[in-house]
Amino acid sequence: AEFRTDSRYRLVRFEGIGWKPLAPEEFEPEIKHHFPDLDPHDPLLVQWEDRPWEWPAWHPGEA
Repeated sequence: AEFRTDSRYRLVRFEGIGWKPLAPEEFEPEIKHHFPDLDPHDPLLVQWEDRPWEWPAWHPGEA
């Protein structure tokens, strides 16, 4: 989904599964879990609404 600054997560939609809020460190493992052979850097299969590979700034201890 679009980049938003009010959350540390980005909403990611997995085809056939639905939407999940993911932190940057969760993104690639989650792709590999659902689609083991998919290259997360393939622009034909992984599409970004905006700001590819960016997540909002977040620091431990923030809500």
